[in-house]
Amino acid sequence: MQRSFDDLGVPLHEVTFCVLDLETTGAAPPQSAITEIGAVKLRGGECLGTFQTLVNPGTGIPPEISFLTGITEAMVQPAPWVEAVLPSFLEFLGPAVIVGHNVRFDLRFLQAALAAAGHPALPNRWVDTCALARRLVRDEVPNCQLGMLAERLRLAHRPTHRALADALATGDLLHALLERAGNLGVLGLDDLFELPTVRAHPQMGKLRLTNGLPRRPGVYLFRGAGGRVLYVGKATNLRARVRSYFGGDDRRKVSQLLRETQAIDHVVCPGTLEAAVLEVRLIHRHQPPFNHRSKLWSRYVYLKVTLDEAYPRLSVVRSARAGDGCIYIGPLGSAGVARQVADAIESALPVRRCTARVPARPVAGACAPAQLGVAACPCAGTVSVAEYGRIVDRLVHGLTGDPSVLLEPLRERMAALAAAERYEEAADMRDRAAALARALGRQRQLDALRRAGRMEIEVLSTPAGGGVAQARRLVLTAGRLTGAADQLNLLEGAGDLSDEGGGPDRPLPRHLVDELSCVASWLETEAASVRVVHCEGPWSLPVPRLPRFEPAKGGARTH
Repeated sequence: MQRSFDDLGVPLHEVTFCVLDLETTGAAPPQSAITEIGAVKLRGGECLGTFQTLVNPGTGIPPEISFLTGITEAMVQPAPWVEAVLPSFLEFLGPAVIVGHNVRFDLRFLQAALAAAGHPALPNRWVDTCALARRLVRDEVPNCQLGMLAERLRLAHRPTHRALADALATGDLLHALLERAGNLGVLGLDDLFELPTVRAHPQMGKLRLTNGLPRRPGVYLFRGAGGRVLYVGKATNLRARVRSYFGGDDRRKVSQLLRETQAIDHVVCPGTLEAAVLEVRLIHRHQPPFNHRSKLWSRYVYLKVTLDEAYPRLSVVRSARAGDGCIYIGPLGSAGVARQVADAIESALPVRRCTARVPARPVAGACAPAQLGVAACPCAGTVSVAEYGRIVDRLVHGLTGDPSVLLEPLRERMAALAAAERYEEAADMRDRAAALARALGRQRQLDALRRAGRMEIEVLSTPAGGGVAQARRLVLTAGRLTGAADQLNLLEGAGDLSDEGGGPDRPLPRHLVDELSCVASWLETEAASVRVVHCEGPWSLPVPRLPRFEPAKGGARTH
């Protein structure tokens, strides 16, 4: 597939522009029609040719239009119809970028004429010099009309309300504006298309900080006073992504970020996986104040099944102890998420919920869940260790083998509540089931990655300019990007991020979950372009795909 101009980042001196101007009988088609077409083709500051013709509009020309343009009905009577003019104009235009002053006006007439003549719509990209002037010189002129700009900027050609003369003046204006835009780092065609959307705020001058950014995948760092890292992000096109912060984003935090930014650094990466991993590691290291995602790993928690006691229960804990014989789900994003997962499990199985020490003999005051009959708590004195052990066996089997043991009772309960028109309770049960399914699904993904050990993969990628796809090799060790990635400084910021848990059978350390989640997500997304070359351990998911309980996007939260 041919890549678009803004994909390629064509330097402006290599771009062919076709500056267009039309004269018409009125304000809008189809009530009005074209009376004259003028165009000039430019590249690298040189004129490659001009196009000019009168057009018979097939209708009268209002006196005020003739007075303004000097074009009379007698002048256009012998001129060709627009249908006869279009083929030669389209040949002159070719694939050039269209330029005009208030160019939407001209394009509206031109597209209408093409449609009436049975031609397809123009696919050409376009640039409006009026919008560029408002962004670049609005403070220097009373208005941005072409005549005023030609006078104040001392353009070589002056507009006369004739098509070719106005096109030549617009071409001069384009060159004058491109010179000014260059001071803001507008060096490629993609920069030029984006410039009219850039906000005219006090940080406009900081666009120069983006001058050295390439159009390649990688990670960018906004730095403040003293080189402090304010924000870390990743991008498939570093230049386009960073410059977009100066666009129409009015979020308060973005404005504050730009005010504090004094430099913008970047690291080019071979692909999106390397960029995603490096982003996570740098966020962990620098804890940038404007990042939210991936810097809260120290707050992650685990849901623990306390298999080291006679009557195991679920407990939310901040750290996992290797070798204690317990089962850990997580790390999970917050205590609230962990509690929701626990509620789902406790809704599926009558797991003990009380936290008090198990009494040697039954007591009169059993806990509330036991009194309600929703939990087999030992405080009620109605369940033996052996009977409770069978409940725990089902729980362990559901967490490590067959999730339907836990998810199917939730589905049945949700359906029963909906059938009884208890929709709010059904929605709450659905949310619990969804939280449990998400937690178990991620646990499966990350455990599978860690069990795979050292894995070499090849990924096919297409060069930025198109052409034959190329393969690059990546090395994953227990789910972490290693090997050749070290040579690309991708381990910068790793700090003390060693897997101190040790081994895939131990609980996953909190500081590794974001990185392994990036790898797992990337492998799932890029499965069609990835080939496993070598795998030290098993690489498979041990249970069937888990069901999804989330409602459809945009749907109401009902049954």
